[in-house]
Amino acid sequence: MGEKANWAVRAETSRGRLHAEPEAPTRSPWQRDRDRIIHSSAFRKLQYKTQVFVNHEGDFYRTRLTHSIEVAQIARSVARELGLDEDLTEALALAHDLGHPPFGHAGEEALAAAMKPFGGFDHNAQSLRVVTLLESRYAAFDGLNLTWETLEGLAKHNGPLRKPPPYVADYDSRHGLELGTHAAAEAQVAALADDVAYHAHDLDDGLRAGLFTVGDIGHLPVVGPALEAARRSSLDVPPPRLRHETIRRVINAMVSDLVAESRARIAALAPADADAIRRAKRPVVAFSAPMAEANRVIKEFLFSRMYRHWRVNRMTTKARKLTAEVFTLLHDNTGLLPDDWRARAGEGGSARAAAMVADYIAGMTDRFARDEHQRLTDLSVSG
Repeated sequence: MGEKANWAVRAETSRGRLHAEPEAPTRSPWQRDRDRIIHSSAFRKLQYKTQVFVNHEGDFYRTRLTHSIEVAQIARSVARELGLDEDLTEALALAHDLGHPPFGHAGEEALAAAMKPFGGFDHNAQSLRVVTLLESRYAAFDGLNLTWETLEGLAKHNGPLRKPPPYVADYDSRHGLELGTHAAAEAQVAALADDVAYHAHDLDDGLRAGLFTVGDIGHLPVVGPALEAARRSSLDVPPPRLRHETIRRVINAMVSDLVAESRARIAALAPADADAIRRAKRPVVAFSAPMAEANRVIKEFLFSRMYRHWRVNRMTTKARKLTAEVFTLLHDNTGLLPDDWRARAGEGGSARAAAMVADYIAGMTDRFARDEHQRLTDLSVSG
């Protein structure tokens, strides 16, 4: 690890944890946060939560777990180049998807619709809820008791929150996260590493699934030049290797641009410390304008050719329907919940019950959600 810059978050100025604990003798506060995240039950479940394809559709498609690992790898590389704290950056990258429900965006859309009368559902807020409330591993407190810096980064990695979701606002009232400012640069890196990984692996998975071909992506900015360079790397590149050669060049181009633009912004701001980055008028970690436009074009392509492909539409429609049905059944009759959840949910139909049912469903894997729906609706299956 290289020497940290002045604007990196530092252990000696950490604002600590909500519940005071002795420091670990062999780990920094953010190494400890990372380790707690990795050992959490929510992190393990990411192995069976999917991005676009439902878990049983194939072993080679990305899951939330493999995506989080890819984000962490990219984020650490960028953090190192910018002189930031790599461990905090990694912790944020690994935790950013903990609040996602089963079935990717389809599951989130269904939960958001079901929870609309009760304050809504947001996966970023749910991630904060997981690490501050729902994980129950310690005798002295709920959640993982992560540092202020990690919680701040989870809450604000996409920028200041002028109208925070209800749970984020509630938590902020007890442990102020300065929601009106930017997060530290480490969180900004984790957020944009997520974008890099998303575009790269969705292109990879889309090609692998046959939703589009290499002939369909040659016109895309960044992707087209990467494809052409991959073809030039060998006179006879077989399709699987051509795909991998293309994707790694796409990642390299995006990361190189991100580092260059971020260095320029940091130099212009000349921050004395991490708080100067928090108070800045704009993010210091960003893509250049041309790369941001290229990302927009790539995202539009993926939206039309992958996320709205008829094969994906069929699966997401079924997933939304299944998630909504499970929510309605459990919310209307909390007696159907397992004992520990039923005790916390209270009376069916209430806002309290809705929050507990949303927590219960959001913590499910794709497979468990399918099985639970079957247990609730199929007379031939024992509950």
